[in-house]
Amino acid sequence: MSIDAREWVWEHSSSRGTARLVLLSIADRVTDEQCIAWASLSSLATRTNASVSTVREAVERLVLAGELEQLDDLVGPQRSTVYRLPLVAEAVAQTLRERQGHPAAPDQPAAPAELRLSVLRRCGIRPREVPDSPARVRKPAVTETSRPRQKPAQRRSGNRHSGVPETGTQNRSEPHMNRRYSSDGAAAVLSAAEWQIDPDTHTWARQEGHLNRLGEEGLRAADAKWRTHRSGFKPRPADAWASDWRSWIAREHAPSRPNHHAEHGTGPAVSGGMTRTEAHTAALLAALDEPTGTEG
Repeated sequence: MSIDAREWVWEHSSSRGTARLVLLSIADRVTDEQCIAWASLSSLATRTNASVSTVREAVERLVLAGELEQLDDLVGPQRSTVYRLPLVAEAVAQTLRERQGHPAAPDQPAAPAELRLSVLRRCGIRPREVPDSPARVRKPAVTETSRPRQKPAQRRSGNRHSGVPETGTQNRSEPHMNRRYSSDGAAAVLSAAEWQIDPDTHTWARQEGHLNRLGEEGLRAADAKWRTHRSGFKPRPADAWASDWRSWIAREHAPSRPNHHAEHGTGPAVSGGMTRTEAHTAALLAALDEPTGTEG
């Protein structure tokens, strides 16, 4: 049936340009003699390679020309628009009557046949739910002549909590440390210098043994080194800085840790704050400086 619909558009439609392409795209989706099809503006825009606004204007021109009808009481899949090609349907009905031996008078238009919803349902087309139906209208919570049942909370002047200043926190449960939360609930970002060791991170350092391993002085030295290396980093949330700080402390060596690789060399001892790669490099340089017995 879509072949007959497309053939009618090619031979009898007065549309031009994008409107003609839109009508052909809709005719291509016709499934039976009712000449009804569904399509969304976005899908028509894709098939005709035109913008949505251009397709909308083309549909309006086709409706004004009488070559297209928009059935607002029906809806297609994904709430798409349902269209009908009335002139194509009339031509198809005339052809069927001629085949049955009941041609209509030339000056008497054929009466439109009733839509067969059972056939349309198989194509995903169904009646649109009427929003103002008595069975579906919900009772409004507020009548036009009455006020809402729930009165809005009375606004009070001044602070809710006497211990909080005018520019302070509005919620006592809102944490102050590291500005982890802003007033609208979004996580705040801060630089490495602004980030402070929170109680959870300090507890982690003690439970994991890093506090005993480095000592208070070593932990402060490692923290200062971390802030120096992270001074050029972009601001991050407090949780991100805490995770990065923990990884740094876990890799930090104790200040009194001996360097066995440079123990027998003549070079200077490697600082306990070096990483493993730096220690290996220092040991290699120390080995190169050891006497071999062949010196003059």
